[in-house]
Amino acid sequence: MAFASSARLSSRSRSRKVAALGAALAATVTLGGAAAGNAAADTAPQRASVTGSAEFGLPYWPDKDVRSFTFDAHAKPYSRPLAGLPTGLPTDAEGTVKVSHYVAALGKTMTAEGKVDCLVTGPGVASLTAVMTKVSADGPQDWVGKRLGFSVLDGGKEKAGHKSKDRVGFSWAAVNVLRDGDKGAKEPVSSDVGTCMSSAPYAPVTKGGYTVHHAELPPVPKG
Repeated sequence: MAFASSARLSSRSRSRKVAALGAALAATVTLGGAAAGNAAADTAPQRASVTGSAEFGLPYWPDKDVRSFTFDAHAKPYSRPLAGLPTGLPTDAEGTVKVSHYVAALGKTMTAEGKVDCLVTGPGVASLTAVMTKVSADGPQDWVGKRLGFSVLDGGKEKAGHKSKDRVGFSWAAVNVLRDGDKGAKEPVSSDVGTCMSSAPYAPVTKGGYTVHHAELPPVPKG
């Protein structure tokens, strides 16, 4: 009887050990799968982006107008084929840009929207372009179908008692004016804007802010 009892205990002990080993193996498989998933996420290609909304002032033109840009731009490399370049460019992008300008002297607000087609970044900075698709009745109607350029400096978020260090720039007003070939013109003549082209971000943000997520430009696809 004593022997039978000992055998039963030994059998139970072995069963417990087998069950524990099975649980350990299952946990190892689960953890291994999670680690593999995390590794895949770490090696997944990063994509640049610019997001946020902010008002800004013109240092050379102080007034009571309220100007703001809203960006929701995301890199989508090699997604826009070109003539002779079927792969497209590493700076190809998608998203939207919204422009708002309240003209205090008129008591009216001009708005415009565009589709992003190019984005390039460095740490904390970005340059992007968008082809404008909508302009309000009070806005410049010749913007529709035109590419405009924007730049962003993500200089730090607003803190209590401190203003944002963000800045923006754009491809009209004080820049992109042709110095040659505009003699006799009644107003400044501007040049076309190529993809991702803008000025340095010179206008300081007064309210709100932007986030620039930098990513290196990916290599040309093989094949």
